Amino acid sequence: MKKYIKPALLVLLGAFIILQIFRGTPPEVRAENPNDIMAHEVIDGEVATLLRNACYDCHSMETNYPWYTYITPLSWWIFEHVEHGREELNFSEWATFSMKRKLHKLEEISEETLEGEMPLESYTPVHAEAQLTDEQRQLISDWALGMVEAAREK
Repeated sequence: MKKYIKPALLVLLGAFIILQIFRGTPPEVRAENPNDIMAHEVIDGEVATLLRNACYDCHSMETNYPWYTYITPLSWWIFEHVEHGREELNFSEWATFSMKRKLHKLEEISEETLEGEMPLESYTPVHAEAQLTDEQRQLISDWALGMVEAAREK
């Protein structure tokens, strides 16, 4: 049995090294985002910090890709998550949304944050800054619902 372990490990190592060739391309990152929510809405400093720390990696064009992002097959999974997150909500494109879509997204932010669905459970173990307390979740929810209420009063 032992004589098969070393060759098997070498085959796995070789496969892992070959996989690095097929890493994929990370979704685009842009430092300047003229349509970003932070440039178009009044957001309390604490809420802005929470959004940047807990949401922006997957829901903006300002994704920070740590070193482990570039290890295949992990890269495939992370890049897909970022693309999907941006499809659902991209804070960097906020100004391009219709009012109806903005209100809907704000309601979703409130709901998913309060229910603990966001940030994803798979994201927070390696991103301590994204781990939200119940009070922080409530703060984000209150902000989002306040934005909805203010827009509907106009």
